[in-house]
Amino acid sequence: MATVAATAPKRTLRRDPWWLESAGLLVLFSAFILYSVYAGLVNANYYADPYLSPFYSPCISANCAHLTFGAPIVGEWWNLAPAIFIVGFPLSFRLTCYYYRKAYYRAFFWSPAACSVPDARAAYSGETKVPFIWQNIHRWTWYPAVVIATILAYDALLAFRMPTAPGAHTYTFGIGLGTVLMTVNVALILLYTFSCHFCRYLVGGRLDRFWGRPLSLRLWRAVSALNVHHGRYAIWSLISVGAVEVYIRMLAMGWIRDPAFILGQGFVLR
Repeated sequence: MATVAATAPKRTLRRDPWWLESAGLLVLFSAFILYSVYAGLVNANYYADPYLSPFYSPCISANCAHLTFGAPIVGEWWNLAPAIFIVGFPLSFRLTCYYYRKAYYRAFFWSPAACSVPDARAAYSGETKVPFIWQNIHRWTWYPAVVIATILAYDALLAFRMPTAPGAHTYTFGIGLGTVLMTVNVALILLYTFSCHFCRYLVGGRLDRFWGRPLSLRLWRAVSALNVHHGRYAIWSLISVGAVEVYIRMLAMGWIRDPAFILGQGFVLR
């Protein structure tokens, strides 16, 4: 083993398709970024009653097609797309996430491309210089991420209120495919948010001992169990957010119809 290690070339000795993960993440992240820019700037087709796109929630500016809280918080002076106003909070949380750092460092920078694979760059400065030193704000982005997740849960709850007729302002209980997608999306976002490493630190990791703190111990164990799958929740929630946005946009554009069960009407295509 010592002889092999001493004579090993600089290139990796791995024979497995180690590049597949990095290539897959590169395609996924690139597609999501391009679509997010389009969806955030087009400022249309993001609401199909009772579904509001997660890219535009909370919708709080006066030019919103559907106000989340019933009244605008930001006045008419804001004439840009409502999505631009709020997209920074969940985006900053994901960009500085420990799992996402590993994922996009590998996918875009190949630094490192994979375990036991040399960096594409000869020098490595870590996260000690601008712009990567800003990764240290991650713990502060967790708090607004929790607020956004709570509002998305509220949106999903409203998705159970189906209009009694197209364009009607009276509602009844119903469950559409959009309702299911929004509910699953919220569940994945909550799992991703509360499996965060900072959440684990917050509920118990910061303590020197758990003696006399049974609640902290239970919470720490619960979050630790979720934290094992944090990477999966990160990818699944990213895909679910995009899927819900695309579905609502296609509904709003009239490309598809929403299969739903509505109380008093049975199964219908809205």
